[in-house]
Amino acid sequence: MKMKTEKILIIDDDLQIGNLEQEVLEQHGYLCLRAYSGTEAVMLLERERPDLILLDLMLPGLSGEEVLKKVAGIPVIVVSAKAGVDDKVALLLGGAQDYMTKPFSTKELLARVEVQLRKSTASLPAQSSTGSIVMNQLSHSAQISGQPVSLTRTEYAILKLLLQNPGQVIAKSVILDRISEDTPDCTESSLKTHISHLRTKLREAGGKEYIESVWGIGFRFSPD
Repeated sequence: MKMKTEKILIIDDDLQIGNLEQEVLEQHGYLCLRAYSGTEAVMLLERERPDLILLDLMLPGLSGEEVLKKVAGIPVIVVSAKAGVDDKVALLLGGAQDYMTKPFSTKELLARVEVQLRKSTASLPAQSSTGSIVMNQLSHSAQISGQPVSLTRTEYAILKLLLQNPGQVIAKSVILDRISEDTPDCTESSLKTHISHLRTKLREAGGKEYIESVWGIGFRFSPD
């Protein structure tokens, strides 16, 4: 099975359900992350940005409803034993994209996941910007204050990840993991070189240092 680029976060304290979801999704090529409480999920989301979340409601720590309020820009499918119409309506109005009732069919789960990921991909803007840096998703190019920046495939993937998390320190291992599907040639030993070249190109185009090295941890993008 060819690995997909999409990463799915499963938030559920029920090991049996969570294991089933993970097994089915990984069999179909998706990457999976796990969180077993609402508190753990929120902490994980501070350093990871999955493409989709499967969210249980009855969680230890923060409830699923509380976790949902803290999620922005990531599609959420609620997977819960609560079957009441009012519960479903409240969650959908509260920001969830879909709602599945336990127990569920694995075929239905896969179909709903695929639909939400397709919607999410279709809604991606052609361009995204952070401060003076504009990235074109279609041409894989970048500009700083209108000045074109020529990037390699690996440099583009690294910059895109850093721009999605401005001001946040991204560990080297996380960078390698998140860009691995787009740039399988990037290794731990070559990452520093790629970022050095990227830093130089951004400095020459924008006249400042945009990428900061955090010793022993990773790198941080400094917005304008």
